Amino acid sequence: MSLFHSNSRRNVFNPPVAAILFLFAASAHAADVAVTDPPAINSGDNAWLLASSALVLMMTAPGLILFYGGLVRTKNVLSTMMHSLILMAIISALWMVFGYSMAFAPGNAFCGNPFTHLFLKGVGTAPNPDYAPTIPAETFMLFQMMFAIITPALISGAVAERIKFSSYVIFMLLWVALIYFPLCHMVWGKGGYFNWANGGEIPVLDFAGGTVVHISSGVSALVFAIMLGKRDGFPREPMVPHNVVLSLIGTGLLWVGWFGFNAGSALNAGALATSAFAATHFSAAAAALSWAGLEWKLKGRPSVLGAAAGMVAGLATITPASGFVSIPAAFCIGLVGIMHKTNRNSCN
Repeated sequence: MSLFHSNSRRNVFNPPVAAILFLFAASAHAADVAVTDPPAINSGDNAWLLASSALVLMMTAPGLILFYGGLVRTKNVLSTMMHSLILMAIISALWMVFGYSMAFAPGNAFCGNPFTHLFLKGVGTAPNPDYAPTIPAETFMLFQMMFAIITPALISGAVAERIKFSSYVIFMLLWVALIYFPLCHMVWGKGGYFNWANGGEIPVLDFAGGTVVHISSGVSALVFAIMLGKRDGFPREPMVPHNVVLSLIGTGLLWVGWFGFNAGSALNAGALATSAFAATHFSAAAAALSWAGLEWKLKGRPSVLGAAAGMVAGLATITPASGFVSIPAAFCIGLVGIMHKTNRNSCN
């Protein structure tokens, strides 16, 4: 049967047959699109993750640079700042060559295959549904790179004023390759040993880096400080911070950047990001009040450096739970988080 009936005068269009053929063709095209089209990119999610990447990078420079730089003596300011600054270049290069692949490529339970995404091969604008289905894989890669940069930079505060720059660089190269990249895969990578939600064996809840970032850097900083020993001249010589104002500016930048750190870890711009954002803020506020109140009671007055230390403690302690707890629970975590910071300061 044709679409037209012929007669001696004209061809007459047959609407029922045309409609059936059109619906059949449209259905076939829709099925083909469903199979072949890549997942849709959400522009809002992508914009938030790019902004969060910038916020997390800001935590390293100028956040940590100013925070640590203001706490050391004048003669060591530039060397201390360089410890954080140089990692932005070193870790970015390692991440591009094999770091991202070790952390997020398929592999075994302890490490991804470093050759799968060698030089970021295959990491482009198409989303990776295993991690973030609404943003380009390249955006996810950039966001995770900022975590890889700031984590070893946190260690630098424990060894300020007591290590040669060349030794520091060698240590950081080995630490990132042997500790951070595998641990990142174990906790966040598909099939990682601690990634219970994505094929792992042991359930570990780490929303934004409590294990990958803070425990790894904190334990390593403690061991590093013990191995190096006390600063030359301590405690005979006074070692007061040379510029607390710089440290306070750094604290403010860390607080703002931490919103990208925690809320960005939702990997979208939805309700989970809002929840993590709120938990982060109220935990930091509670920790600042807790530290200041404790100093007021024990020493007769609070100190500005103590309040800043409390803020950072609250931000660190809420990180692994920021996507899982309510605002009141986050506030309580911040109130007791100063004990974590007190213990870390004791090794300095």
